[in-house]
Amino acid sequence: MENNQETDGQLDERFQHSMPGHDMLEKGAILQRDGTYAIAPHIPGGIITDPELLIKIAGVAKKFNCPAIKVTSSQRIAIVGLKREDVDAAWQELGMKPGAAIGLCVRSVKFCPGTTFCKRGQQDSVGLGSEIDKRYHGMTLPSKFKISVSGCPNKCMDAMVIDFGVVGTPKGFTVYVGGNGGLNPRFGEKLAEHQTSEQVLDILDRTIAYYKKEARTNERLGKFIDRVGFDRFRQEVIPGQTFH
Repeated sequence: MENNQETDGQLDERFQHSMPGHDMLEKGAILQRDGTYAIAPHIPGGIITDPELLIKIAGVAKKFNCPAIKVTSSQRIAIVGLKREDVDAAWQELGMKPGAAIGLCVRSVKFCPGTTFCKRGQQDSVGLGSEIDKRYHGMTLPSKFKISVSGCPNKCMDAMVIDFGVVGTPKGFTVYVGGNGGLNPRFGEKLAEHQTSEQVLDILDRTIAYYKKEARTNERLGKFIDRVGFDRFRQEVIPGQTFH
């Protein structure tokens, strides 16, 4: 299915991008309680193969006298405590793209080491997760949208409580949709199993397209599924299949 990804920095005007307090969405800067800002460079899967990148991040934090560096739940490294006037200079020093930590968009694509590194891996979560990240990270959607890929049934990437969760098994990937944490947690529902990486990407393409077309602003995928009905949703994103 054709992928209609937006260009970097392009926002869909149909959706409202709320910025609690004074977050700077366009600069990927999140307001902290003391009036300073945190920024988190995009690090796909949290995988760093060049130690110099860690040194660079630490160097920026040191240069701008930041009090903390924090490893986030979205597999990023946040520099915490930047002054507002230093945000642009910090990004220039880093030379990296921001992680999509705020706004109505694909916030994060988490993936575990899978068969690339982990002895328990049953599928290539790094390969699939990296491709999903390239296609969708930061894309504007009706609400925040989180994706994860786990390489085995241990589900270390929280597949059951995330909008689009993928889990590797000996027979392929299982796909769960509509999960979320927060004040009103919701378990994801099993959408498909024994899928190849290509089939997962096709399902995700269709899910994103349908959700983007029909969902309401600030309506998480799980709420959208509750509104339209799981059977209808499944027919839309996996057309032509008979379900029992």
